[in-house]
Amino acid sequence: MLKILRNSVLLTVAVYLVTAQLLIAEEGIKGNLVSVDWLKKNLKNTDLVILDASPAQIYKAKHIPGAINYDIFTYGIKELPITEIEKSYQSWGISSEKNIVIYDQGGTMFATRLFFSLDYYGFPTKNIFILDGGFFKWEEAGLPVTNEFTPAPKNGRFTIKKLNEKAKVELTEFLTASADPRNNVLLEAVDAGWHFGGYNIFGRPGHIPNAVMIPSADFYNPDKTFKSAEEIKQLLTYFGIKPEQKIYSHCGGGIAASVPYFALKFLLGYPNVKLYPGSLLEWVSDQRELPLWTYDLPFLMRDAQWLQGWNGKMMRMYGISQINIIDVRSADEFNKGHVPYAVNIPADVFKSKINNPIELTKILGSTGVNASYETIVISGSGLTKEAALAFMMMEKLGQKKISVLIDSIDKLTQLGFALTKDATVVGLPKTSGELSIPSTIYPETLRDEVIITDPKTTQGVYPKIFIASGKDIPAKTQGGKVVHLPYADLLNAGNTPKAAKDIWNVLTKAGVPRYAELVCYADDPSEAAVNYFILKLMGYPDVKMLMM
Repeated sequence: MLKILRNSVLLTVAVYLVTAQLLIAEEGIKGNLVSVDWLKKNLKNTDLVILDASPAQIYKAKHIPGAINYDIFTYGIKELPITEIEKSYQSWGISSEKNIVIYDQGGTMFATRLFFSLDYYGFPTKNIFILDGGFFKWEEAGLPVTNEFTPAPKNGRFTIKKLNEKAKVELTEFLTASADPRNNVLLEAVDAGWHFGGYNIFGRPGHIPNAVMIPSADFYNPDKTFKSAEEIKQLLTYFGIKPEQKIYSHCGGGIAASVPYFALKFLLGYPNVKLYPGSLLEWVSDQRELPLWTYDLPFLMRDAQWLQGWNGKMMRMYGISQINIIDVRSADEFNKGHVPYAVNIPADVFKSKINNPIELTKILGSTGVNASYETIVISGSGLTKEAALAFMMMEKLGQKKISVLIDSIDKLTQLGFALTKDATVVGLPKTSGELSIPSTIYPETLRDEVIITDPKTTQGVYPKIFIASGKDIPAKTQGGKVVHLPYADLLNAGNTPKAAKDIWNVLTKAGVPRYAELVCYADDPSEAAVNYFILKLMGYPDVKMLMM
């Protein structure tokens, strides 16, 4: 009798496993996504738990028959005790051997956030699916909906045995990662209003330093389904995000961050993806007052106080300050008073060498400019056309780091910054009081695709857009879409860039897309160079200048 009973149990388990395998193998499943057709066919399958992750008021209005509602705003985004989480999961009828389909309105973040929670609390992800396109796609297909509350199912048997710590990151690890963008990516799933400081939700506007903004909406198609793996990889390639990097997804409060977390880890199979539930809210709440940026690359700009600190004689004497200072004013202006240790390379020199940048390397070497140091360009009056052109030419030459002094010479003197009329000696000083910098040889290593002469020679990840950067659009036509964006529209009266949020609004109004190969051009290349600088400041990864 005992043998017969044992065989009966084994047979039941075998039948169940076969049924489960058939369920998973059916057409309409792609990884952890299921189609509305698949769900339609399996709607009454007793081994399936359907969870509606929409806010409660949306669920009450209409939902898929048999779906159980989980509203994250009812439960709260803070972690509850494990016993409470386990009790909730069991009340939904969840058992480890069952399959779960989660949906929301479609194209949003609630289904993916619940997916993350189940993953973190140890439910096997091979049995969790998201309805691709959500309720939007379901209703579009004319499938049945209801506003009747789903009766509580029989309690499930799922117990939380071990947390999946690989799914989540805490502040300490996240903070360390923020300082190493080469090996880590802080993928930010908010929109430009958050990122560039347009919103002040938590009392301090902006984003976490080195964050790469890819809004959660950018992972979806217009019909609310997820973009294909190839399209998502294209997004990541555009921003230089690689599978071997550690990727930390975050947002404002840890919900929208679940969209890239799901897309990268479960649609693309990237191995090192974590979600930071604390996100910006925890970052700004930290008592250390952790920094926020509004521009993507604010270090492209330097001010008088920064320069005064890093350009001191003592800092240079002990080799702490590794900076070059290039003053692009005329020789007459330079000789009337300049920043100590600055060398004078007038803007006309940079302009005359656009077509032959190798010749510029000889000039830079003879004036002691070190290619491995940061170079600060001084125009005397902020981000002028002349300063921007020098910046761009230094990028072309492969300079390690380049920035522009945003403050004017007048402001320097107002702040008590001591100027000098003494020339900077290149090499060993002849007297103890001479200002000197070490001699060097500037390498002849040019970067490709900073300055181009033929648009057909380059092909970006996304289509090419030409940015006409002067007051008027040049008469010479380009073989592609042209957006007119006069560089002056991006500057304040004192030749400082407008606030990041205001620049974003100007770019949006002008029709500059976020995803494009952007080619700046103008009759005067210096004008195109200003737009080149500001687009880099705003974090656009594929910007070039076209020589007419």
